[in-house]
Amino acid sequence: GIDSKRIIIAGFSQGGAVGYEAALTYPKPLAGLMAHSTYFATAGDIQVNEANAQLPILVQHGTQDPVVPEVLGQKACAILKEKGFSVAYQTYPMPHSLCLEQVQDMQKWLDERF
Repeated sequence: GIDSKRIIIAGFSQGGAVGYEAALTYPKPLAGLMAHSTYFATAGDIQVNEANAQLPILVQHGTQDPVVPEVLGQKACAILKEKGFSVAYQTYPMPHSLCLEQVQDMQKWLDERF
């Protein structure tokens, strides 16, 4: 019963990889996508649904991430920009986790959408 334009898909690590696929292929317009410490697993063959071709995307990554190296976040961001998406990319001096500054930045990004 919630309007899709009020839904943001968010995922961390493998959940972020799923989030890319779920949000970009969803057949109704969404409010946004947040991808945290993740990678774009289906970048090579994803079929972006027109409903979300202009989806705002926030990508955040730890610069000291030993599980999903930051270069994978950078690569995802570059691919998304090539596909025409507006992407905000933010990094934090942390490993594969979340930090307070990041959560505060997420809140700002969410406030801009709602």
